[in-house]
Amino acid sequence: MGKKDHLTIDKEVVQVIGRELLDWYYRNRRDLPWRKNQDPYKIWVSEIMLQQTRVDTVIPYFQRFIEQFPTLDDLAQAPEEQVIKAWEGLGYYSRVKNLHAAVKEVSAKYGSQVPDDLETISKLKGVGPYTAGAILSIAFNKKAPAVDGNVMRVFSRLFALTDDIALASTRKKMEHIALQVIPNNVPGDFNQALMELGALICTPSSPQCLFCPLRSVCNAYAEGIEEELPRKKKAKPPKQMKMVMLWLSQGQRALIEKRPDEGLLAGMWGLPTIQVAEEESMQEAHLFCDKNGLNVTNIKVAGKFEHIFSHQHWKVTVIQGEVSEWASPLPSSWSWMTADQVNEKPFSNVYRKALQLFI
Repeated sequence: MGKKDHLTIDKEVVQVIGRELLDWYYRNRRDLPWRKNQDPYKIWVSEIMLQQTRVDTVIPYFQRFIEQFPTLDDLAQAPEEQVIKAWEGLGYYSRVKNLHAAVKEVSAKYGSQVPDDLETISKLKGVGPYTAGAILSIAFNKKAPAVDGNVMRVFSRLFALTDDIALASTRKKMEHIALQVIPNNVPGDFNQALMELGALICTPSSPQCLFCPLRSVCNAYAEGIEEELPRKKKAKPPKQMKMVMLWLSQGQRALIEKRPDEGLLAGMWGLPTIQVAEEESMQEAHLFCDKNGLNVTNIKVAGKFEHIFSHQHWKVTVIQGEVSEWASPLPSSWSWMTADQVNEKPFSNVYRKALQLFI
């Protein structure tokens, strides 16, 4: 069945998949807060949160976020820093910035109604093919493919496909398959059933084939190759970087830095941070303070930790010192803050790890 551009699924197989999968889903689906109704705004928020994040992690975040921003307009009108603070700890912050921008556009341009057609919804910031398909099918009951990692894994095994799932062409192929198997009457339930099967039964390792409702039509199971699929080219390991974070205090306050508007953790708050060579942490810290006109005493290492982003692996040394005086003005991105003020600002997990040493 390999690498054809299009795969035509036998009609009888389509019927078995539809019947057995939906029957299994209605009996086994998890009770998740975004499944309480078909509110397109809440479904949209949940789908953005669920990107690259486990369901169990998302549930409390989703509940708090919706409590804070119950409607699309509530989110559209909220200041960006408040929105990012509500997302704090979920990571991949570009997701929430794009969501906020898109929600503002829907509020201003579409009368606060989430668009229900593929062309319009796909133009919104941060709404890719998967998110568009999920919202259209789940909220609006439209027949649209919603192909995420779970679905690609299920399809790879079900139809014994050896295509690399990291390729855009494979996603297209999977979307073509999805359109053949999604029933016209309950597309949203079916898409969720596929995702649920991938999450609970057709898992990345040790799939629970004996409990799978689709075992009778699964080609990989028949061929005994379910553990070998899906195929995915290995990603490059994250780049190792040695970083120094500085806790520079004066009395009850410390210097906190707002990161640039572009790049990693853009627009978030953090500690002044420098990238250093292997054994030059303290030397670089002294140079950094001198360069910024800071007279710092009692300078010492406060702690070390590691943090892995998708493309970078930070090995962090946290250095603390007391600022006795400074040449004004300090960089405009810096602010003196008390512990209470720090706790009100959005910080990513990498900086929260450093802050735990002091707050």
